[in-house]
Amino acid sequence: MRFTPPGPLGFGGAVIGNLFEELTDAGADDALDAAWRVGIRYYDTAPMYGLGLSEHRLGRSLRQHPRESFVLSTKVGRLLEPDQSVSANQYSFVNALKFRVRFDYSAAATQRSVEDSLQRLGLATIDIVLIHDVGQDTHGPAWRERFDEAMAGAAVALTRMREQGLIRAWGLGVNVVEPCLLTLEQADPDLFLLAGRYTLLDHTDGQALLRACARREVKLIIGGPYNSGLLAGGSTFDYVAATPAMIARRDQIWAICQSHGVALKAAALQFCAAPDEVASVIPGGRSAREIMENAALMTQEIPDAFWRALKDQKLIPEDIATPG
Repeated sequence: MRFTPPGPLGFGGAVIGNLFEELTDAGADDALDAAWRVGIRYYDTAPMYGLGLSEHRLGRSLRQHPRESFVLSTKVGRLLEPDQSVSANQYSFVNALKFRVRFDYSAAATQRSVEDSLQRLGLATIDIVLIHDVGQDTHGPAWRERFDEAMAGAAVALTRMREQGLIRAWGLGVNVVEPCLLTLEQADPDLFLLAGRYTLLDHTDGQALLRACARREVKLIIGGPYNSGLLAGGSTFDYVAATPAMIARRDQIWAICQSHGVALKAAALQFCAAPDEVASVIPGGRSAREIMENAALMTQEIPDAFWRALKDQKLIPEDIATPG
């Protein structure tokens, strides 16, 4: 049986790497302490998040707890190299650590990346390792070359680590579906972390991946359940200004929420968690208040009539999984 993280709610570690705005060490500690208090036991991070800052902060918090009491994932594909000349603001992270990123999906780089992450985390083991950003959204037209490099290098190395008991599972951490489908054809992954492609607003590609995962008994972790803000009442979709059409679609859903007494964010979270193939949903929480709010929203009662209304207005497909 494949190893999967505990759900339904996990912790996405990009925000404690100062994504978009600076968070103090104390603020990160407060958010992580709140996550533990509400029962979250799955934590995801990456070298990319704050150029090592998220891993440092997450490790400091998790070291307070018995290692067997939580599940941890991080990522490979980007090596961090010290460079005092780089800007403190890189890749949407504010006041990040002074490292330069070098993409490398080879087996040797994968081994080094895992070892570097263990050093930053201050932990002896990582449960899940995800190959990070091997899609067209990151690499453009040359993405297949980087994907092939990852399959020949990182995927082989991580499979070997799993067989040796050094990690418990591996997969991809991506924002697009196509690399996941190709990985299912070429390798033996345990799970995928898919951000933003299985949400109340954007689920067509995600549905195709769910079906493919079901056939292989591979699980999904859903990131970006609010599509970077639009489903949380904001105006951004995938980190850029949302189109008028997407805002109109969100407003249609919002109106149905209001008529049924349902919080939009609760609907967004619970929709993502509904399919059997989804192991965990990992929204980012910047503060203790946001963490506690997410935990409450995940358990808010939503009437069946609400989901029926979304289907009747063709805002979600008739055959899609919904809670209940």
